[in-house]
Amino acid sequence: MMGELILRNLLHRPLRTLIGAMGIAVEVALVVLIVGLTSGLLTETAKRIEGIGADIMLQPPNSSFLITFGTAPMPIKIGDKLSELKYVQSVAPVLFQFNTSGVEVVYGIDQESFRAVSGGFVFLQGHDLEGPDDILVDDIAAKTKKIQQGETFNIFAHDWHVAGIVEHGKGSRLFVPLATLQGLVGAREKASVFFVKCTRPEHTDDVIDEMHHLLPNYTIRPLKDYLSLMTSTNIPGLESFINAMILLAVIIGLLVIFLTMYTTVIERTRDIGVLKSLGANHWFVIRALLSESATLCALGIAAGIGLSYFVRAGFLWKFPNLTILITSGWILRAAGIALLGALFGASYPAWMASRKDAVEALSYD
Repeated sequence: MMGELILRNLLHRPLRTLIGAMGIAVEVALVVLIVGLTSGLLTETAKRIEGIGADIMLQPPNSSFLITFGTAPMPIKIGDKLSELKYVQSVAPVLFQFNTSGVEVVYGIDQESFRAVSGGFVFLQGHDLEGPDDILVDDIAAKTKKIQQGETFNIFAHDWHVAGIVEHGKGSRLFVPLATLQGLVGAREKASVFFVKCTRPEHTDDVIDEMHHLLPNYTIRPLKDYLSLMTSTNIPGLESFINAMILLAVIIGLLVIFLTMYTTVIERTRDIGVLKSLGANHWFVIRALLSESATLCALGIAAGIGLSYFVRAGFLWKFPNLTILITSGWILRAAGIALLGALFGASYPAWMASRKDAVEALSYD
């Protein structure tokens, strides 16, 4: 009986049911996509850093695990000292420069040392850096920016020749000669970071100990732990932003359910009077309205999951360099948040309906 009553009530006003379900769907999709975008970008960035193939990363003193864009405070001669350490196979100095026009980090690299650490690029088109104005672009950036091998690409008010298109996954998406970038940004003989490759992975701890003795104030990180550091809780302000977006989504869902159930109670005043005259107590009325709210929420959750994947597909088609990570864990969390919000939003209208007097409800016009 209860199930049939809920179904008939939902089908009685199909447009309102659709609007209510879509409000819940927007709530679920907003939570899933916001978390998926932030976690996806962090995970993808960390994997690209780890994809360089180094064992250790040396940064300036007091550096966070986040790359300090546009800075080059370390003398490049540090690399020579690191190369002399036991168990060190190769050292690659890299200069980071943030490209504001493309919101990306450009790597200034020395081809030989970077190849020794990373194992070299996988070329899809063209060749390695040869001239001072050559640039390498990974396949995702080439697709996003519509860059072809052999074309001219301008960044930092400088024209670069696209020497090759490479497979993504080696830190940056854009690579230029170290010396040229040092000259452009006024950082001659400087590097932002040193990537160190050990002779064997098990020697990493020994090399780190030696590096601490050699450079006691510098920040030294094993890259195997880098992925675990790239979480929203470690990024200043990011956790607050995510929580704010989740709160906004909850408010949207709560208001939609509240308004839907409130108007439902007003429209069905006479129906509630009939139920009470037939012997339904106030708990039956509350259970009926909360069950209807939960059913509406379930429809919205299913629609929200589908909407999340649809929106993600659209974003990835338009912006191939984005990474939106949709996980079953956050789908369940978003569904739980939506369900709790729906029940909370429907609680007052349900309580209000249960308090109606049967005689007054039947006389309601």
